[in-house]
Amino acid sequence: MKLKNIYKYSGTLIVMVMLAMVSCDRDPNNPGKEYAPNMYLPVGYEPYKQEKPNPVNPMGLTMRLPVEGTVARRNYKTSFGDGDSAQVDLMVYNIPADSIEIAEKVLKNPVPLNDKTLAEGKVMYERYCQHCHGASGAGDGKVAAMYKGVPNYASDAYKNLNEGHIFHVITHGKARMWPHGSQINPEERWKIVHYVQKLQKGA
Repeated sequence: MKLKNIYKYSGTLIVMVMLAMVSCDRDPNNPGKEYAPNMYLPVGYEPYKQEKPNPVNPMGLTMRLPVEGTVARRNYKTSFGDGDSAQVDLMVYNIPADSIEIAEKVLKNPVPLNDKTLAEGKVMYERYCQHCHGASGAGDGKVAAMYKGVPNYASDAYKNLNEGHIFHVITHGKARMWPHGSQINPEERWKIVHYVQKLQKGA
């Protein structure tokens, strides 16, 4: 082998060894390089997930204490509608997303079924559900034309699903349906349940 080639290959070998030494970091807190880090780390500030110090807030924390005078939202007991006596413990809504069987057995609709709540449920349904499920619940909404797999409420597989099941699916999603718990409050979800149960009967 010519001396020129020896120098060439030995130089390449030295560069590779140096790269290996630099790339092997023993610091357990250093994750190394990430491909497209903006896909893993949120751009906005998320109080319950903080990867690095916040440059704006004191002590670098994203989570802040509420401002003085803040009134807490009701977390446990609530009533539905003026004059209604129905009350429900909101802690029951903490049923895990993968425990739909528990929801079917435990959850009961606390919102009285009457013309008013059914009409309000229809409004909520048209706002949040109709674009996929269709006006009659047949799974023929405009989105469903492209996003296949939207069920027909009146079909044999869905017409007997109970109120707890429907509420849980609206809250946590199921299959191709995304969760709506952050967009629709519990009272509105229960009103939608009333309307969906009407559509289950083909009404």
